[in-house]
Amino acid sequence: MLNEIGQPADDFRNLDPWRIFRIMAEFVEGFEAMAQISNGISVFGSARTPEGSHYYQEAREMGRQLARAGYTVITGGGPGIMEAANRGAREAGGQSVGLNIDLPNEQKPNPYIGKLLSFRYFFCRKVMFAKYSRALVAFPGGFGTLDELFEHITLTQTKKIVGLPVILIGSGFWRGMLDWVRETLLEENGCIDREDLSLFRLADSPAEAMDILKEWIPVASATRESARLTARKG
Repeated sequence: MLNEIGQPADDFRNLDPWRIFRIMAEFVEGFEAMAQISNGISVFGSARTPEGSHYYQEAREMGRQLARAGYTVITGGGPGIMEAANRGAREAGGQSVGLNIDLPNEQKPNPYIGKLLSFRYFFCRKVMFAKYSRALVAFPGGFGTLDELFEHITLTQTKKIVGLPVILIGSGFWRGMLDWVRETLLEENGCIDREDLSLFRLADSPAEAMDILKEWIPVASATRESARLTARKG
């Protein structure tokens, strides 16, 4: 059966105009909740990382060190690396936020989240990470981690967001990708500029990552403030 414009009556496109209201609601609820968050650092990584893994323990320690330094730990709210970072932040008495996503195979929020927000749409959730984080720390992960990582790098590269440091934890995991970025994207094909290699840094421990944050965040904050003032004058 067709509707008046020749589409099947059950075509999902018929619902698109109404879906806008749900999207708006996710943005409004997210903005209201995240506006209370200060000094947020997003920690990304695989939901499949088991508790006994070296990277799980490193992410847990990362959460502790961030909380002790006065940062709010923001994760995707699920298990694995996300759980570890939220867990470490809670253990250190810090703020711990989870931005959970509703998935067909149901990603359950981990039990260490202090403030939980749930999203249906990935793009709404991504905005919260980008808008309310002062830096991104990425542990080894799969397609989701890579998606979030490269979106943040692209937003910084194109100056859609200003001063968002990206730190990759684990040279053994990331080195092959970084070699490909340098040798294939930059040197062989010229798809990026050499200065784009400075959009991220590599670390092998939470302590090293914290040293990079101490060095990087004051500069990033100053750049963001300058951009904010310029926008106001415009």
